[in-house]
Amino acid sequence: MKFNISYPVTGGQKCIEIDDDKKCNVFMDKRIGQEVQADSLGDEFKGYVFKIAGGNDKQGFPMKQGVFAKGRVRLLLSAGHSCFTERRSGFKKRKSVRGCIVGPDMRVLALQVVKKGEKEIEGVTDVNLPRKLGPKRANKIKKLFGLKKEDDQILVKKSVIRRTFKSGTGKERVKCTKIQRLITPERLRRKRVYLLEKKSRSQKTKAAREEYEKFLVEWRKQRNTTAQKVIEEPKKTVPVAADNKNNKNAPVQKQPVVNKKQQPLAKNTTAVQQTAAQKKTAPVPAKASAATTQKAPVQKAPVAEKKAPVAEKKAPVAEKKAPVPTEKKTGKK
Repeated sequence: MKFNISYPVTGGQKCIEIDDDKKCNVFMDKRIGQEVQADSLGDEFKGYVFKIAGGNDKQGFPMKQGVFAKGRVRLLLSAGHSCFTERRSGFKKRKSVRGCIVGPDMRVLALQVVKKGEKEIEGVTDVNLPRKLGPKRANKIKKLFGLKKEDDQILVKKSVIRRTFKSGTGKERVKCTKIQRLITPERLRRKRVYLLEKKSRSQKTKAAREEYEKFLVEWRKQRNTTAQKVIEEPKKTVPVAADNKNNKNAPVQKQPVVNKKQQPLAKNTTAVQQTAAQKKTAPVPAKASAATTQKAPVQKAPVAEKKAPVAEKKAPVAEKKAPVPTEKKTGKK
């Protein structure tokens, strides 16, 4: 098994391989974040205390903190999770991840030196590598260099870690990180302006609310007075209703019944239809009515009335043919 040992104080790092499984049994069934005594690894690690930071199994799958398993697990990962790099914003992906418990299938373990032992580890504790990048936040810079909160911003800017490098032209240049959350006079002025605007806004809204409440009280009073007036007004009496009450005992006048047969005919009817209708409505003589009552039953009466107009229609046809022979005789003479 390989051990990647790092020492944050000096910035040193080294990878060591140990083939003896008995020496590595100390790390078995331990989880990420636990501290282990490293005396069993060898005499050079006597007195050292290592902290397990992570590792990979023999297939290269990384260990994930919080997954309490000895084997691999498939998890749906998204942005912000360890063991996952987001390719497209908002997309999730299911990936295989090794559990956080150390087992015999581990290939590499990452260890941090928590406590230094008796001897130095070559390339780890005996080497002092300067940091390339220092802290960026103003409070952390003050904490690193022992500055107070009241110290001026000039002291903070002077104590920032800088590094020199050669540019493409060969000139030496100095570079430093941009300080964040640094309290400056300009920032204090902006804060004062913001607080004044906030106060004026609150006063304005308070005045508007009071004005609206006054208007609301007046409006409610006016509404109540108008409603009271409507209730107090007497109901108007309808004269038609009074006449109907007085004339309850008056005699009812009967309207004349109109005979539909005597009504005038419509304008669209033809002359023939008008004459036929007049003949139908004409009164029947007394003798004819008596004969019909004696000879035929009541049901056959309408049939006789229907045949009468047919004979009357043929009469004018005979009258038209009568003058024709007289004209021929006169012609021969």
